Amino acid sequence: MIYADPPWKYDFSRSDSRKIENQYPTMTLEEIKQLPVEEITKDSAVLYLWATAPKAELAYEVIKAWGFEYKTEAIWDKKVKGMGYWWRGQHEKLLVATKGKFSPPEPQFRENSIYSQKRGKHSKKPEHYRDWINKAFPETKKLELFAREKVEGWTVWGNEIDKTQEG
Repeated sequence: MIYADPPWKYDFSRSDSRKIENQYPTMTLEEIKQLPVEEITKDSAVLYLWATAPKAELAYEVIKAWGFEYKTEAIWDKKVKGMGYWWRGQHEKLLVATKGKFSPPEPQFRENSIYSQKRGKHSKKPEHYRDWINKAFPETKKLELFAREKVEGWTVWGNEIDKTQEG
């Protein structure tokens, strides 16, 4: 199981103070696509991939590049409007993709596709999703890409922790 929140590079900002790079280093689409995710996943795997609305189309490219097939998505309603040029973004997508034969969660773990929780620190995702994954797939090996902290029971990889670590 892969849970990933890529540091998408945005090519627009009205001022230097609003640039994403002020929060963390970003990656281009090609850099994200070239990560060896396809090589590190077994024959069967599931991917939970975060994408903002402006990056949705690119996220589908990442899914294919990493060897997965798109299945569905959930929406995190942040309850607070954010930036945007067409709409003031208040949500993020959590895309679900699989490779091989990875079964969906058992019926008792199937939740609504929209979850509402007020956003917190920049780019911080609700613990709800990681907790849900732990309950729905307790025996599955879990890897969080672009992690910001150690998580018990997960292997984490990201530039905000020392290196790849198991929690």
